[in-house]
Amino acid sequence: MTRPPLTTADYPLAERRPDLIRTPTGKPLNAITLDAIERGDIAIADLSITADALVMQAEIAEAAGRPTLGQNLRRAAELVAVPQDVVIRVYELLRPGRAKAKEEILTAARALRDDHGAMLMAAFIEEAAAVYERRGLFRLRY
Repeated sequence: MTRPPLTTADYPLAERRPDLIRTPTGKPLNAITLDAIERGDIAIADLSITADALVMQAEIAEAAGRPTLGQNLRRAAELVAVPQDVVIRVYELLRPGRAKAKEEILTAARALRDDHGAMLMAAFIEEAAAVYERRGLFRLRY
C-alpha cells in the first residue's frame, strides 16, 4: 500500500507521523524507550536513521519549497546503505587537492552507482568532478 505524499503538516515526523517511522531492524518508533533499552530490546542498530525516514524528510522539505534540502536528503538516503569506509574514502577524495585527476573522482562516482545503487550521489560527484576540473583543484595543495 502506498501512502499519500507528505506535507509540511507532517513535520516533525516523530511527533506528527510516528506511525511511519521504523528502525533499521523494523521496530516502530514508539518501541524505543528507556525501559526497552535497559531490557536490551533496542540495539545500537535501532538508533540509526533509515533511508525511508530521510526520503520522507525530503518530501516534507520539497513541500515546504526547499528543493535543495530535499535533494540533499535524498542523496543522504542513498548513502545509508553505503559502507562507512566507502563514504569516508569518497569524502577524502573530494577534498581539494586530494584527487590527482578527474578520473579518480569519476571512478568513485561509478562505484557508488554500480556497487551501491547511489544514482543521485553518483551524479552529484560527477558534477563535482567537472567543477574541480574547471577550477583546477586537482593539483596537490598540501
